[in-house]
Amino acid sequence: MKQNQAFARNNKRKPIKVRPVNFKVEVVLFNKPFDVLSQFTDDQNRKTLKDYIDVKDVYAAGRLDRDSEGLLLLTNDGKLQHKLANPSQKTNKTYWAQVEGVPTDLDINALCQGVELKDGMTKPAKVSIISEPKIWPRTPPIRERAAIPTTWLEITIQEGRNRQVRRMTAHIGFPTLRLIRYRIGQWTIDGIENGRYKRLSNV
Repeated sequence: MKQNQAFARNNKRKPIKVRPVNFKVEVVLFNKPFDVLSQFTDDQNRKTLKDYIDVKDVYAAGRLDRDSEGLLLLTNDGKLQHKLANPSQKTNKTYWAQVEGVPTDLDINALCQGVELKDGMTKPAKVSIISEPKIWPRTPPIRERAAIPTTWLEITIQEGRNRQVRRMTAHIGFPTLRLIRYRIGQWTIDGIENGRYKRLSNV
């Protein structure tokens, strides 16, 4: 009898969460400025998303470091949030990285093949040298050394390790001075001024 009761308890179906009939998926594309946290609250009085976004009940799908800029996607859709933030879903993310120095073809190829970081080998990436993109000035500006040129790289990865792009370029000897996320999946920062956001409907 006790075994049957235990079996019944263990096999109870979990209640299925049903969305309200009038539920509408909200997607917000935010062009995050430098020195802004990817969250709405902070106990140290630093700049957060609440200083820029007045849309209710949306949360960041993944993160963007405080010292990085560019596309941050927010949504009220938990499934979409999980899909974009979960590395196993293989969502492409494209970054523009301004690095110190001039990488060679061998350096670029190393990033494309994958490099060994402290937390393991990175997956192959798409990397190319690009001309300086037409972007907003950063406040404060990066610290450049007069005798050392800089190079812009376009780097597309599917992983989301902590500070991954910065660690990848540092590993091959070219530290990242400025990092901008341009694309997440199908979405980009095209047409969105730095510090502004765009709400999407019918996603």
